Amino acid sequence: MTAKSPSLPGEITVHVFGRTDVGRTREHNEDAFVVADLTTGNATLQPEVRTHPLGERGTLFMVADGMGGAAAGEIASALATEVVLEELDARWRKASKAGADNFVIALKAATEAANARIHRYATDQPENRGMGTTATIAGLVGDTLYVAQVGDSRAYLVRHGVAIQITKDQSLMQKLVEAGELTVEEAEVSERRNIILQALGPEPTVKVDLTQQQVRRGDVLVLCSDGLSGQMRATDIAAVVAEEHDLVAVCKRLIDIANEAGGPDNITVIAARFEGGALQKAADDESVGHRAYTSESDARATVRVSVADVPALAAEVDVGNIQATDTEAAAGRASDESTVITAETPTAAARAMPGSPPPATPAVPVKRAPTGMQRVSVGTLRIIFGAIAIGIAAWLLYYIRR
Repeated sequence: MTAKSPSLPGEITVHVFGRTDVGRTREHNEDAFVVADLTTGNATLQPEVRTHPLGERGTLFMVADGMGGAAAGEIASALATEVVLEELDARWRKASKAGADNFVIALKAATEAANARIHRYATDQPENRGMGTTATIAGLVGDTLYVAQVGDSRAYLVRHGVAIQITKDQSLMQKLVEAGELTVEEAEVSERRNIILQALGPEPTVKVDLTQQQVRRGDVLVLCSDGLSGQMRATDIAAVVAEEHDLVAVCKRLIDIANEAGGPDNITVIAARFEGGALQKAADDESVGHRAYTSESDARATVRVSVADVPALAAEVDVGNIQATDTEAAAGRASDESTVITAETPTAAARAMPGSPPPATPAVPVKRAPTGMQRVSVGTLRIIFGAIAIGIAAWLLYYIRR
């Protein structure tokens, strides 16, 4: 783990390690984590997973922080990791179709299945009613991380010596910070900082926060339970990652620091470094942060055509394949004289790696179609302009003869 493995051009290499610790005050550990090469189905931390080439089906990283008292939290976090692995194996690894959209669909379904399994277990075992667990589940497919978030365990991306949180806590403190009621610093020391708004298990349904983040060469992903993030700041995490290239040492030092700060909770951390010729170098101005997932099917080409250009474009564009929609308010830039038209098929732009966002299609204005007219074919346009031309010619002939 201390030396970089050689990477072939076009390859992505994943270096990863994970560790969990009971902390200084708890009697047992309710945290759980899992790392899995989803291409081979290997969910261990054996050497072949600790450093491996990224396969077509990607790599999974997951941290779960159980709650519920006695052994209930321990059962909930273990169930969460078990179900997510089972579901991704069936819905993704063994599925015939690959692609980013299919992975995210499987990831969301796996998270919801874990919630249903834990809830059903608690319902069947009344003594465990109310049990639950947080879940931060990240999957690297191609050059993009896709993250499913429930609760307040966290994912950070460390780039250029800076650690940025790429998940958003589903907690009372996060809501108060967003509302401007508290500063981030005040929230970090609040007595209510452990109040979360959502977890897997307590309710029959759960809302999964899905995000995405492109990774660059040398980026380090850090997943952790709040036993770690509650005892240190992002700057502390970045400093350890910068000082230790060995990921075993990174995990050990982070846990040691949390314990030295009191270790009031279980502590779990996964650290993964991404290298290889298929990854680009990060630009200095490239943003990192919480970014909502946008599916490929939602990234449709938006084209705006001016009224004056319609005759000239009629011969080149099959307007019959374009659906007119009244979305000026959503577009923000459309005037009262125009609307936005959205092609019914997504852009055909090639992607270097699965999951990369398609390039934006330039927008051009188009005249609003009359009420009731949804499609205009090229043939119809020719008839209209032909009729106008005949009308003008007839009027000129009548005028000359007078």
